[in-house]
Amino acid sequence: MLKIRAWLLRGIAVTGAALLACLPAGAHPHMWVTVKATVLYANGAFVGIRHKWTFDEYYTATAIEGLDKNKDGIYDRAELAELAKVNIDALKDFDYFTFPALDGQAVKLGEPTDYWLEYKDGLLSLLFTTPFASPVLANAKGFTFSVHDPSFFIAFELAKADKPVQLGEGAPNTCHIKMDPAEQRDTAQLGPMQQLGGVVSLGQDIAVECETAK
Repeated sequence: MLKIRAWLLRGIAVTGAALLACLPAGAHPHMWVTVKATVLYANGAFVGIRHKWTFDEYYTATAIEGLDKNKDGIYDRAELAELAKVNIDALKDFDYFTFPALDGQAVKLGEPTDYWLEYKDGLLSLLFTTPFASPVLANAKGFTFSVHDPSFFIAFELAKADKPVQLGEGAPNTCHIKMDPAEQRDTAQLGPMQQLGGVVSLGQDIAVECETAK
C-alpha cells in the first residue's frame, strides 16, 4: 500500500512515456509540489541542497490514509517514517528531480540524508538533503540548479515566500541567489484533459553567484 502511495514514482517513466506519446507536447501535471530550498555551505564550498517539498491536498489525502496508527488525529514523524523512506528510495530513479550544474556540466548527487515527512496545516511535506558527490567551490563560475520534472508529470513551483531559495549558514555575504523568471504556461494550453485553469511554472534555473573579493 505504501509503495502504491509513493507517487507511483517508479511507474512514472512508463506512464509518462505513454502520456507523451498520446498527448500534445507539455502534457498536464498530475501532482503539484511547492518547493523551498537551501544551498548548503561548508569549508569554502557549496556541498548540497536542503529541500522542503509540500504536496498538494489531493496527494496528501491519499498518502496519509490509514497512517494514523494511534488514531489521535496527529501524523507524527514515526508514523510517516516508512512512507518517507519509500518516497526517497523511489526518487533515486529520477535523480531526485534535482539538477545542479557547473558551467553547463551536471554535478553528481550523493545519497540523500536527513529525510522525513511532516504533516502540517493539512498538507504533507518531504524534507531531505541531496549532497553533492563533490563540493562546488564558492568562487566557481556558472553554478546553477533547478528542481523540475522534465516530463511535467509533476509540477514543481517555488513557494510564494520572501526567500523560497536561500544560502545556508556560513555562506559568504558576497554570495547571492539569482533566479531567472520561470517559464510559465496557461494550463488551458497543456492538453485537452487539463481542467484546473490558471498558470503553472515549467521549471526555473537558479544561479548561485559569489563576487570575487577586490
